[in-house]
Amino acid sequence: MKTSTRIAGHAIAQFVNILKRTCRVRLHNDPRPKLRSAGKPYVYAVLHAHQLATIFDAEPGVAAMVSHSADGDLLIPVLNLVGVKPIRGSSRRRGQDKGGIQALDEMIAHVASGKPAYIAVDGPRGPRNRIRKGIAQLSISASAAVLVAVAIPTRRWILRKAWDQMQIPKPFCTIDGYFGDPLYPEEGESVEQFRRRIEAAINALEREHDPTESTPP
Repeated sequence: MKTSTRIAGHAIAQFVNILKRTCRVRLHNDPRPKLRSAGKPYVYAVLHAHQLATIFDAEPGVAAMVSHSADGDLLIPVLNLVGVKPIRGSSRRRGQDKGGIQALDEMIAHVASGKPAYIAVDGPRGPRNRIRKGIAQLSISASAAVLVAVAIPTRRWILRKAWDQMQIPKPFCTIDGYFGDPLYPEEGESVEQFRRRIEAAINALEREHDPTESTPP
């Protein structure tokens, strides 16, 4: 990691720390208490646009897959600040795997041990709202529920020139976190079929709660 990237990452982490101290999180339709009491593992599926807001309420022990990219390098100090374990890996590009397979194996082991995991599912370079198959593979391999979630700040900056339209909560805002119903792979369902179902669920959830920023069906 370049020194300039490391410095920028720590500066972003301190800014996020200020936001985290001043913003309030309000959760809706949270299925986690029932899943925990039943001893069922789960993984979070979020959009890149919402990933910053969602980690404001990160629970202890959660892990997140982080790409081997400059954006991923910037995110590491932020995750460390909020207590999220980063696991590095990226999608296969031009015939080369950037650690994605090993990272997925680590995520599977993490979830199978009873700890939650978190994936920004439309990445690492888009297109926005197009879900990749890693979340479906993780759920199937770890026998874990998929919790699709969106996080909508009442006041926010939106990076309009970024592919993901990243949302940054403004100080002293409220972040409304909305969960969909837990999703499980169905008997005989392929990874691709499950991926499509997860994609439909998270996009419908965003359209319901953030219609002005969501992608049309």
